Amino acid sequence: MSTELTPFSYCILALVGRGGAGPHDLARMMREGQGIWAAARSQYYAEPKRLERLGYLESAKQPGQTTERTHYTLTARGTKALTGWVAEPTQYSRIQSEPAIKLLAADFVDDAVTVESIRALREQIADISAQVDSAAARAHEFPHRERYLRLNHAFMRAILKAHEELVDRVEEELGRS
Repeated sequence: MSTELTPFSYCILALVGRGGAGPHDLARMMREGQGIWAAARSQYYAEPKRLERLGYLESAKQPGQTTERTHYTLTARGTKALTGWVAEPTQYSRIQSEPAIKLLAADFVDDAVTVESIRALREQIADISAQVDSAAARAHEFPHRERYLRLNHAFMRAILKAHEELVDRVEEELGRS
């Protein structure tokens, strides 16, 4: 892994992929995949520019609905970096879990407060589930990636199921006190 490339850099390179993408496309794709990778929307505009300056991406202007849009594609250097990174042993995902931290601090409040706080996840889980369903329905539009997208969708559904099970368990264990 290059020292000038971060995990987010590889995320951008992977999203640009074979067909290329504009910053607005990257932001949309990551919004749909927010349960797997999260970053500020502004990063989806800044990182491709940085990767272009470093020679991993190149850009061209394409017509948009109202104005020209920037469209990024991988350079040979970007493709080499991405394929090298994919071949490296995969590491266990870093997890930043707000529910886990709230449970760690739950002894500071009444259990009913914790239950209501954790229960609020249900609405977000439903929203993210709908986004995964929408993305899965469009997977056929990317035949070169379809089977990989389906694997990611299954992984995302498993993560959502784990969150649903956590909410159920919190309601069951803390809701009875």
